[in-house]
Amino acid sequence: MTEPKTPLVIFGTGQIAELAWFYFTHDSACQPVAFTVDRAFADRDAFHDLPVVPFDELPQRYRPQDVQMFVALSYAKVNAVRTQKVEEVRQAGYRCASYVSSRATVFPDFAVGENCFILEDNTIQPFAQIGHNVTLWSGNHIGHHSVIEDNCFISSHVVISGGVRVGAGSFIGVNSTIRDHVTIGERCVIGAGSLLVADAEPEGVYSAPAAERSRVPSSRLRNI
Repeated sequence: MTEPKTPLVIFGTGQIAELAWFYFTHDSACQPVAFTVDRAFADRDAFHDLPVVPFDELPQRYRPQDVQMFVALSYAKVNAVRTQKVEEVRQAGYRCASYVSSRATVFPDFAVGENCFILEDNTIQPFAQIGHNVTLWSGNHIGHHSVIEDNCFISSHVVISGGVRVGAGSFIGVNSTIRDHVTIGERCVIGAGSLLVADAEPEGVYSAPAAERSRVPSSRLRNI
């Protein structure tokens, strides 16, 4: 007999919320039943044929004991916006669900915190730990015995080697590589394509050189 799905309310109506609706609908034990936003952003009555409810009205229409929530926000203000909203949701009495893709590679005894969003093709090796409110976009490698602390956002195709600690609230950009046993301080920003081989200080910003345009136009290239 099929287990009934857990009703889920998604905070947000942006692109990440739309992705969360899709993933939870098609690949989870939760079933989205509504969206919610702060009243100042309540500019529509429905989204994907589900009601959009102002957050201050939510407890009257979807009680905390009847539904779970997922805060589908980005890394804005180095994850502070999402972190604050998760705390508001908890204070309102709601439990936050997490999504772990069926196409992610995880192993027995893997545990994940609340309000995590772990997309397809992530490989999370044994003994790695993932905190609360962590986003792992698609295609990352999280090495053994690494710790991803709360409120982090790790974008696509990041390699985090074994024994790394990523401090709370940090952001790691696409195609970055973190050497084994490196510690990244809280609220760091590691830019796209970075190679980090030493510890990163809290609130540090680390970036790789960006590609520059050649003086030779593409029309003069002979081997491509």
